[in-house]
Amino acid sequence: MVYPTTKTGYIAYTAGVLALSVGLNALFTGRGQWFDVGGFLTDTSPYSWALIGTSLVVALSVVGAASGIYITGSSLVGAAVKAPRIRTKNLISIIFCEVVAIYGLIMAIVFSSKLIQGEPESRFHPDNYYAGYALFWAGLTVGLSNVFCGLCVGVTGATCAIADAADGQLFVKVLIVEIFGSIIGLFGLIIGLLMSSSVPDFK
Repeated sequence: MVYPTTKTGYIAYTAGVLALSVGLNALFTGRGQWFDVGGFLTDTSPYSWALIGTSLVVALSVVGAASGIYITGSSLVGAAVKAPRIRTKNLISIIFCEVVAIYGLIMAIVFSSKLIQGEPESRFHPDNYYAGYALFWAGLTVGLSNVFCGLCVGVTGATCAIADAADGQLFVKVLIVEIFGSIIGLFGLIIGLLMSSSVPDFK
């Protein structure tokens, strides 16, 4: 049997053993309904799923933008010590990272326009389930794409700053790679708009 050797491995191993113990205990003592995934999905309010999706799209987009700015900014400041001429034109990398957060903000505004107060007796209407799940997964999709977009732009922006400090002719060449990396977030934005366009208003 293979045992974990890192702190993260120990935590994951302990959590897995604990979850398995609780699950087997519930199963053998007649409380298996605790793991009723279908009941959880249907008993949770569709409004909650929609609000979680709206929150995720903003939170994950900000995480992606902040990570990219952190990676690019630190390299830019360090490289600017050697070559001060790169400070101004390499700010475009910071702008590309910030656009990722703006994508998330745009999607949150679009999602919030779908959150209309409905009648209490129709809260669990099938259309509401569809709207809640669609907004949740659309928010998760856009948020994750923006996280990876921010990381991609951050790494390529840092490389662009260092390359520009070494050779000014490399700036445009690396910037093209950075532009293609920033398009990943635009893909997520388009998919989110397509998913949310078919979402009906809450009844």
